[in-house]
Amino acid sequence: MSDTRDRRTLPLFPLPNVVLFPGVRTPLHIFEPRYRQMTAAALAGDRQIGMIAVRPEHTDDMAGDPPLFSVGCAGVIAESEPLADGGYNIVLHGLERFRILREPARDETRLYRTAEVELLDDPFEAHERPRVLELHARVIELFTGLIRLTAPERAGDVTPALFQGIEPATLSNTLCHLLDLPPLDKQGLLESHGVRERLERLAGALEFRAAELALHRGEGESTRH
Repeated sequence: MSDTRDRRTLPLFPLPNVVLFPGVRTPLHIFEPRYRQMTAAALAGDRQIGMIAVRPEHTDDMAGDPPLFSVGCAGVIAESEPLADGGYNIVLHGLERFRILREPARDETRLYRTAEVELLDDPFEAHERPRVLELHARVIELFTGLIRLTAPERAGDVTPALFQGIEPATLSNTLCHLLDLPPLDKQGLLESHGVRERLERLAGALEFRAAELALHRGEGESTRH
């Protein structure tokens, strides 16, 4: 079964350290002239922008058109505040993943990049449901355990009961957004094919983080006299 749906053209907002996921909201401050123009055009149209990450080896080339990852996330401007200096504060609500097919040439009047993209589904087949539900429970267990380690003062509020009724896709995207992971790791999670794979990778990232914390704590304790 294909994970692609339809095609469209999106304005691109490349950033080196932000990965947007479907269903989550990200506040953004728009100040560069090209992205002011992009935001104004989006607000005058369908309000959609394609968030896309810059390849890490090219983050020093942000002033130009650095190479991008092929998979990003389309978002709609849910809130906008024009600023006196011509910039904007916006809140972008993630809609759906996309893959870049090609970037058309632009004329001198358009400062920002656009791309023809194909929208991507997040497959969740019926036969995967037992495994997905198992992973859903495991991710909740790992996340609440991580909270007990890193923010014990919040452990009483962040319990498994807090996540009851949250669908696996929503849970995975929300936690991918919230977790303090390197942008490259988040990009890998965004590129996961379907809900099951994203939950598997998310569980692996949570397990690694818990093991890392346990190791650091053990090293700290061993140096005490």
